[in-house]
Amino acid sequence: MILLGLAIIAIMVFGGGEAVKRLPALSAVSTTYENLGLFADVLKRVQDYYVDSVDTQKLIEGSIKGMLETLDPHSAYLNKEQYKEMQTETKGAFGGLGIEITIKDSLLTVVAPIEDTPAWRAGLQAGDKILEIDGSPTKPMALTEAVKRLRGKVGTKVTITIIRVGWTDTKKFTLVREIIHIRTVKTKFLEPGYAYVRIAQFNEKTWEDLDSTMKKLESEPGGLKGMVLDLRNNPGGLLEQAVKVSDAFLDSGLIVYTDGRIADQKRRYEAHKEGTHPYVPMIVLVNGGTASASEIVAGALQDQGRAVLLGTQTFGKGSVQTIFELDDGSGLRLTTGRYYTPKGRMIHGSGITPDVIEEVPADQGVAALPEFREKDLERHLGLEGKPDVKKREGKGKVEKKPSEDAETEVKDVQLDRALELLKTWSIFGHMVERTGVPSLAGVHPTP
Repeated sequence: MILLGLAIIAIMVFGGGEAVKRLPALSAVSTTYENLGLFADVLKRVQDYYVDSVDTQKLIEGSIKGMLETLDPHSAYLNKEQYKEMQTETKGAFGGLGIEITIKDSLLTVVAPIEDTPAWRAGLQAGDKILEIDGSPTKPMALTEAVKRLRGKVGTKVTITIIRVGWTDTKKFTLVREIIHIRTVKTKFLEPGYAYVRIAQFNEKTWEDLDSTMKKLESEPGGLKGMVLDLRNNPGGLLEQAVKVSDAFLDSGLIVYTDGRIADQKRRYEAHKEGTHPYVPMIVLVNGGTASASEIVAGALQDQGRAVLLGTQTFGKGSVQTIFELDDGSGLRLTTGRYYTPKGRMIHGSGITPDVIEEVPADQGVAALPEFREKDLERHLGLEGKPDVKKREGKGKVEKKPSEDAETEVKDVQLDRALELLKTWSIFGHMVERTGVPSLAGVHPTP
């Protein structure tokens, strides 16, 4: 099971005899054992001479965490409890507040609130800095520890202290934990014949929900003239679900491929004609919160010429993590590869550029927040494969949350623009049918 996201991204790998067959060079073995001897020496001195008695297990876990913190921000050690939580989250339901978080500039930072959750309803925004959780400073916290503190028994409260660019002071939010049922697919008709489909995340139910949604839309009187696929603020999820969603709109060709140091990480995912939904013009909405698995879908549809992308640059999370289940029931999340679009574009660190750039105007009531992406994270995996420890300041603005109700929410200019382009697309299609111009025959008009 492969996950591609900001908080939990994994391939489940259990055992394998190949590692036993390949032995490292003797010099490498010697150096490794010398360093392990140094580690053992330090551990023994801490056990014998530290001012207080210490828990050896905690020391070892701390050493593992410290080792992984020298790598990229997505590699981490998961204790037994955290490993179980990760498995629960991929099922699409867990207890908590409903926010995707990461560490940026040593501060706990909101990547995106998940729709229809306490965090979403409270108005938390991408880019918000969480300074405290129930009074405890978050700056020294590991990401896994922060997740643990934010989650808890359903019905209990947690107070978080937030600072936002443009505010003169911090603000406290007291939220009640809920079971977070991630409703991954939502839909509505923008106008007769023009559908809006929103995918919020990629979990085990996403493709199934999308498939039934598309069948329902296609069965409506008059059918579909066009659709908007909204991937804004979608932090990612399961790779196989992203591949299936892409495959639902592509009848052939490459969807994505991964590359890494070992053969198991060199994989290609192809589209199939069976199960492909009938062609309709499609606009895909993306922004700085479009990350990982959602970038796979956007990149595949763009490279294959199946859809036009509209919005702003995506997040740029294009690395693959493998989750190794350890003997004691804990887990190791390790970056093992990168993924590429059908045309060979490496998304990691750069993201995907939309065909049509459509910024969100400042007069929509959205605070001007510094936009950040994968390349702005400390220790992000650079193009040369080495972590980049430099801190970078993002620029730009964070887009508003996707509109769910046009009558009650602020005008969604990106969605309006997408509908406008779809109508133009339809006009070009009718021109081709009427004129039969050979140069336009078979061409999907691009706005």
